[in-house]
Parts: sequence; structure tokens; C-alpha cells
Amino acid sequence: MKVLSTRFTKLFGVRHPIALAPMGGSAGGALAAAVSRGGGLGMLGAGNGDRAWLDREVSIVASSTDRPWGVGFLTWAIEVDAVKRALEYAPRAVMLSFGDPSPYVEPIRHAGAALIIQVTDVEEARRAVDLGADVIVAQGTEAGGHGARCGRSTLPFVPVVVDLADPVPVLAAGGIADGRGLAAALALGAAGALIGSRFQATVEALVDPAIAEAIVEGRGEDTERSTVLDIARGSRWPSQYPARTLGHPYLDRWRGREAELADDSQARQEYQNDVARGAIPPLPVWAGEAIDLITDLPSARGLVTALVTQAEDALARAGRC
Repeated sequence: MKVLSTRFTKLFGVRHPIALAPMGGSAGGALAAAVSRGGGLGMLGAGNGDRAWLDREVSIVASSTDRPWGVGFLTWAIEVDAVKRALEYAPRAVMLSFGDPSPYVEPIRHAGAALIIQVTDVEEARRAVDLGADVIVAQGTEAGGHGARCGRSTLPFVPVVVDLADPVPVLAAGGIADGRGLAAALALGAAGALIGSRFQATVEALVDPAIAEAIVEGRGEDTERSTVLDIARGSRWPSQYPARTLGHPYLDRWRGREAELADDSQARQEYQNDVARGAIPPLPVWAGEAIDLITDLPSARGLVTALVTQAEDALARAGRC
């Protein structure tokens, strides 16, 4: 296997230009460690900084690999103390997504960790450059989970951020689920790819088996970006970041009636009642448009190798054209 050397791999001393998306709750210590052992950069999905979760999962990744790993937070949902707590475990990187990252930059810098900032539009990208991000993640609208309401798809967005951020390495995110997507990201000028949904369907992911099965069986046209499920479940997610999920009964019931749902406390209680009696899953199935390409549940370490092999083959074929 050849080494796809990029600014990203050189910065972190990893073998492959692949980073695990720090998916809240599902990117735990076992998954992050497996990705790092495979030669990528494993990232814990610390979400809102829950201390018990963080302490448990950081202990797992720290004891399972001596390779670089990191932690990702939802910037709108955390306090500085959560970031400082994570930094006590000496992660190689901290990733901040969705919100103003500026309050957290100084402690990350002081600890000597690399600062990764995920952006969903050009304005956020400019702010990340101004803040001195070591790596910028350019997330296209194909991505599963939360993302920009009025963003751009990955193909046109990534090169814009690459040009704006140069020489800062950029990772492409959104709609990348196999090695051909990684090859495309590199061809766009990115230094690698941040991959989420594909790693959610692995044996190490902290997801219910039913969710993994739904991702394997799902199709891109089954996904939809909406705020309905956040409203229904009482989430505090900012409305400018709707979520891409697989289909759901409450999407069908409330699509286009978000304001009405927000004012209907009885409907939101019905959602909780349906969860309690098992009529609907406890969480939506976050999934990106590339889930057609996800057909199995491999180990994450093996998946990293497979992605790189596919990328090398794709780049070789492109070179023969």
C-alpha cells in the first residue's frame, strides 16, 4: 500500500489522510482507537461535554492506542471547563463544530493541542482562518447529522475553502463513504477526509444495532435535512443547523409545519410518549446521502485500510485517463 502523504498526515504523524468524524455519542473510545490504530485520526464525539461520558471514553481510547487521537465538541453546547477537562488527557487535537469557537481557542493553544474547526459556509471558513485553525473541515450539505441550512454541497464548497485557507490543511466532509470519495477530496485540493456515517456502521461504533442496520439498508433518497425532529424531541440545537436523517413518522407528520410544532407542547409530549413505548427509536438515525455505499459492518481498523486501497485504485485509474 502506498502512502497518501498530505499536509494533514504530516501534521499529525498519521499514515492515512482520514479522520473519524466526532459523532456525538456514537464515536466513542473503541471506535476512535480503532481508527487511530488503522492509521487515521480517531476523534471522540464528546458532544456537549458530559463529564462522565468523556472520562469513560477517553480512558478507553488512551489505553487502547499509542497513536494520535482527538476530541470533538459541539461548540454551541459546551462550557470552557469541558474543553479544559478533555485537554487534561492530552489529546493530539480538539475539534470545534457549530458555533463560535473563539472562547475555546486559548486553552487549546495553551495545552499544545491542534485546533480543528469545522465550517459550513464561507463566512465560518474566514473566521476559522482568522482564529488560526491548524486544520479546517469543510462540511458539505450531503453530510449526515447537523449541518448548514443554506450551505453548499461538498464538490463546490471544498475547493473554495481550500483556496481561502491555503496553506492551512482542509479536510472534506459530507457524502464521503468509500475510497472514491476520499480520492475525490484529494483531487479537490483537500488534505484528507473527515468521515462519519460510514464509520457509524462499524462494529466499534456506540450505536444501537437497529441504527447500524438502518444505515446499511438505507438509501440516499431516504435522507432529509430538517429541524422537525430537533423540535419534537426538545433539542436545543440552533435552527441554522438542521439535521439530515433517515425518514421518520414525525417528519411526515410535521414537515412544513415546524413553527406549529414548536408551539404545540402536547405534540412534543406525544413524541416522548412514543419513544417511551417503543413506537419510534430514542434517537433519529443520522445519515448522509452516501449511505447507498454502506453495505456491511466491518471493523473500523479494517475499514481505514479498505478506504485507502480504494482511493489509491481510483487515483491510479484517473491517472490513466
